[in-house]
Amino acid sequence: MGVRGFSDDSKDGTKAETHSSSTSGTSSAVIIVFLVLAAVALFSFFLFKLRQKKKREEQYARLLKLFEEDDELELELGLRD
Repeated sequence: MGVRGFSDDSKDGTKAETHSSSTSGTSSAVIIVFLVLAAVALFSFFLFKLRQKKKREEQYARLLKLFEEDDELELELGLRD
């Protein structure tokens, strides 16, 4: 006589179904899918922030260039000393 739940045979001698292996396999798959989706979301967020930073730096460089050209123009026209 075996401990209930650990025996492979049921009362009528047929094999007992094992739901634990299919349930644990499904839950493992769900966890893996969730982790993959979380990793993709974090990677996308990182790329978005990196892109924003790059665009901000480019706009700042254009602004500086615009003011440098304006200063050179003022010097050429004699508006500044």
